[in-house]
Amino acid sequence: MAMKKSEREAREAERFFRMMEYEERLKNQGVRLIGGVDEVGRGPLAGPVVAACVVLPEDFYLPGVDDSKKLSEKKRESLCEVILEKALCCGIGIVDNEQIDRINILEATREAMVLAYESARGQLEDPIQHLLIDALTLDRIPIPQTGIIKGDATSISIASASIVAKVTRDRMMMDYHRQFPQYAFDRNKGYGTELHYKGLKENGFCRIHRKTFIKQFLT
Repeated sequence: MAMKKSEREAREAERFFRMMEYEERLKNQGVRLIGGVDEVGRGPLAGPVVAACVVLPEDFYLPGVDDSKKLSEKKRESLCEVILEKALCCGIGIVDNEQIDRINILEATREAMVLAYESARGQLEDPIQHLLIDALTLDRIPIPQTGIIKGDATSISIASASIVAKVTRDRMMMDYHRQFPQYAFDRNKGYGTELHYKGLKENGFCRIHRKTFIKQFLT
């Protein structure tokens, strides 16, 4: 039996408040400016890794926010628009495929997160007091941090960052698809799907491919 709209809304509200637990704990300690940080694009064969740092207002309320991977494209786009409208600030960090090849994907992920934090910090008069980060902590940032395993599914700030980062990267990959349609980036966003591998076998790699990820296609 399909879930009624009222039941779905009640479930989303319940999940929203459950995902506020980390933020509420910090607020009870006097922390007001909390940055949620997440990235997308560690696994693809092509394109950048993109991170976002989002600082939400204390009265933020947006049921439906969740790990971006669990949401449809339409839902992500809709939520992203509201998040960007309501957030106190939102910083984006982008590290391209060439840098990924130079420093490896983990270090590129950290770099993207640092760039996102620095961008967000520059948009606020007062400093960010604490970072909630999906899975990682960042030695280069000298403020208190909490790394949360599966944070994009358990912290509203991290989930919001995951949505913004995912929408930002997906739009970039759509632009790249218009330049390189032979790899079907519009469908796979750079991940290793059958169509993507077919494009690589027939055309070799293009300038946004991560060479360290596709060594078998280098000629």
